[in-house]
Amino acid sequence: MTVLTKEKPDLQKKVHEVPHKPGVYLMRDRFNRVIYVGKARDLRKRVGSYFLPSKLAQADLKTRAMLDATWDFETHTVRSEAESVLLEGKLIKEYRPRYNVSFRDDKRFLLVRVDLSEEWPRFRLARFKKDDGGRCFGPYAHAGALRQTLNFMRKKFGVLTFGRGSPTERELKSATYQVPVRLSEINADQYRERVLQACEFLEGKSREMIATLEEEMRKAAKKMDFEKAAELRNMIDDLRSTTRPMRRFTRGSLPSTIDPMADVRALADALQLPEVPRVMECFDISNISTTHVVASMVCFRDGVPDKDNYRRYRVRTVDGQDDFASMAEVVRRRYSRVLLEARDANSDLAEFSQENAADALTRISRHPERSRGTQLQDAQVTSWDSPTPKTFGARTDEGFVAVRLPDLIIVDGGKGQLSAACRELQRLGLHDLPIIGLAKEREEIYRPGRALPLQLPMDSGALRLLQRIRDEAHRFANAYHQLLMKKRVGESILDDCPGVSQNRKNLLLRRFGSVNRLRRATVDEIASTEGIGRKLAEEVHQFLQKH
Repeated sequence: MTVLTKEKPDLQKKVHEVPHKPGVYLMRDRFNRVIYVGKARDLRKRVGSYFLPSKLAQADLKTRAMLDATWDFETHTVRSEAESVLLEGKLIKEYRPRYNVSFRDDKRFLLVRVDLSEEWPRFRLARFKKDDGGRCFGPYAHAGALRQTLNFMRKKFGVLTFGRGSPTERELKSATYQVPVRLSEINADQYRERVLQACEFLEGKSREMIATLEEEMRKAAKKMDFEKAAELRNMIDDLRSTTRPMRRFTRGSLPSTIDPMADVRALADALQLPEVPRVMECFDISNISTTHVVASMVCFRDGVPDKDNYRRYRVRTVDGQDDFASMAEVVRRRYSRVLLEARDANSDLAEFSQENAADALTRISRHPERSRGTQLQDAQVTSWDSPTPKTFGARTDEGFVAVRLPDLIIVDGGKGQLSAACRELQRLGLHDLPIIGLAKEREEIYRPGRALPLQLPMDSGALRLLQRIRDEAHRFANAYHQLLMKKRVGESILDDCPGVSQNRKNLLLRRFGSVNRLRRATVDEIASTEGIGRKLAEEVHQFLQKH
């Protein structure tokens, strides 16, 4: 409570220590929470302007409120203004400051992606980097400069951008792609050489090309052709902005006061856990509409996201918006799957289905001689006061198969969601697994068997860790919900297709997976679907080509 009576420091003196360099600045409140993140070409000028009396007098209500709440600030320099934009976005997504609006959603900076496995590789814009073998360049802070660079690449290297597949008849005839010869006069292997040159250009090997453009700019200026000189100058600026080597700000390289493992240890102390919860799993329900009720499970390992172990679910057994029943279904599906994987790790768990799952695994782990030479590891489900790892596993001819239970389960919600999850864990024999509920409104922590919730200080590292996990689960669930809604909108076009009933629509989508794949299918392929005749296949094909 002493923090509340502490005198607000004079930040104008601290401004003189800020360098005249590009970078980002973070405003903090009296609890040391980040409340605003901004970028600047000159940090000293930008930060100093906030603490001028004239600035406060002319500021809007939002800025006044932010400055009233600001008790400290910190700055981090970068090499260029473009890097400050990238770092600003990363920090806003990490801290989610109260007074920031931009970058708090799931938007990403643009990347340039090319798939060299294609016969005619094309350079396309993307916002997500996929692990599918394609090469990605970026991210790029300035979308306009990036698009101008792609235009330059089309003319300079004769490479294809956007679209898919082999060059169209229009592209083959276009004068844009005639460097040094038209596309129609080269084969795929010769075209690939152009692509590799363009890749080197995006990697930053562009000095000679920019020097040539600068020479052209000077010649145009001498000839008094100032319009062309200005055009070349803008092109050079765009190319430099795009091809300049850019730092990648990853979680480990972010200038941050967050210490994930320190927060994990603080959480163990706050919840009085017998061991540090190195693996935590958090569940969130997204029921924005009754059309698709979905859920997410995110996993944090040592205080940071373990995205390889994220899971998403479509709620199947619940009608309407019932968070409690939905949470029960998802928890049941998640941990019954874990137990089934543990059972399948050894084929001798014959009595598994006839008794409590955890007891069966515990019993068999104590009698390894009953498993035909297969030595089971400790499969015991431990209680809160036992330090034994909660791991099921078996050593088979193929090697050790381990199925690990989390050290802590977190459900997004209060007493109702927590009780629903606990009932399912008890039915599975996992009643000793540590579990808590985190209610959003007051950030209250509910625990089984405790009538009153636990409230941690807002500046607690333990609470900040729980908030990061909860927010990530919420983001992941909403992203899945939006994906399903987008897919549903795409599928609705078949409702207007004559002769396609709901049953036939389901048959077509089950066969082809999506409307886009159905649109690319031939009449023969559509007609080969069970319940779809040749005549209807022709009608569907014609309808999708027109719409």
